[in-house]
Amino acid sequence: MATTFQYRVRDALGKEHEGSVDAVSQDDAVQHLRREGFQVVEIEEDVGVGLLAPRIRRSDVIYLTNQLAIMVDTGITLSTALQSILEQEQNPTLRRLLIDLRSTVEAGDDFSSALAKHPKHFDKTFVSMIKVGEATGTLGAMLERVATYLRKEMEMRSKVKSAMAYPAVMATVAVGVTVFLLTFILPKFAPLFAKKGIKLPAPTRWSMAASDVLMHYWQWWVPCTIAVVVGFLYGRRTPQGRQMWDTFLINAPIVGPVSRKVIISRSLRTLGTMLNSGLQVLDALKLTAEVSGNFLYEQLWRHVHEQVTEGNEICESLRGNELFPPTIVQMISAGEQTAQLGGVLEKVSNYYDQEVESSIKTATGMIEPLLICVMGVVVGTIGLALLLPVFSLSK
Repeated sequence: MATTFQYRVRDALGKEHEGSVDAVSQDDAVQHLRREGFQVVEIEEDVGVGLLAPRIRRSDVIYLTNQLAIMVDTGITLSTALQSILEQEQNPTLRRLLIDLRSTVEAGDDFSSALAKHPKHFDKTFVSMIKVGEATGTLGAMLERVATYLRKEMEMRSKVKSAMAYPAVMATVAVGVTVFLLTFILPKFAPLFAKKGIKLPAPTRWSMAASDVLMHYWQWWVPCTIAVVVGFLYGRRTPQGRQMWDTFLINAPIVGPVSRKVIISRSLRTLGTMLNSGLQVLDALKLTAEVSGNFLYEQLWRHVHEQVTEGNEICESLRGNELFPPTIVQMISAGEQTAQLGGVLEKVSNYYDQEVESSIKTATGMIEPLLICVMGVVVGTIGLALLLPVFSLSK
């Protein structure tokens, strides 16, 4: 069975070519290319981009950035650094990415241009910071700054996911227990109640009605659930749906304050990192709007961008807006007056990281007993629905 191999070769004039060839083995592919008059520089099996291909994780991108920062700082050329990392990398998907980056750089393009070809792994913030590093001759230091920025972002996401894991498990268990009671336990008592002909209390009638729906109309639950999920996901992609969901998210009880702090921390960290990297204020504000992750905050930063374009200060554009606490606006004002806005923003974002962690603990501390109470009410209601007719029969 033939296998596809990706290759990089040189012709008789020393010009490099890339492509793919089908062969039974790697040796056969090499022999085929040599017969065509090429000198094989590199060849490897094409892992493809199917569902089974290993994915590139965020931690892989951070590791790659750290390694490049160390090597470039020591004076190693970017092409050599990429080749060195490539030789040690085991993930075939990441190897393909490294090969493409190295080939683009060796072809004479900027590293930022090579990264921009892979927006799935390197966003606009990443590319813009690398572009500034190339322009100022500080690529090594900029790579280190990018790695630090990405690490803090990943740590923040990890904290939020970890905090929501336990409530999600509890909610799943609550739903599972409820469905089990309604579809397995309650139906065993229904014939007994019908045989005795007693008048069923309201909780029993409600529970039995829910049980009948689950038992006799189960074939509708799967398509209806899929339709609701697809409709929700599609609705979130529309401007109106995204605005409604993001508005709910930052105003919802318990999770709303946490969402606000996470968004503010991300926005301030991005803006501060951009400014400290040497990016122009207007470009930094534009990128901050794009990575804010919330429709309302994105519109706010776009408004700030317009105001700054007209000559206003950032603090003036934010002052009085309910999305930003007055204390932060005051700190931004101090940073602008002392020409140290980037440093001030990074310090404020670090402070907000601690606030986010504290808010997450508070929120999970409130969600856990709330879920326990809801689960207790649901299970207690079903238990009461079973016991009340039994008490009637005993009388």
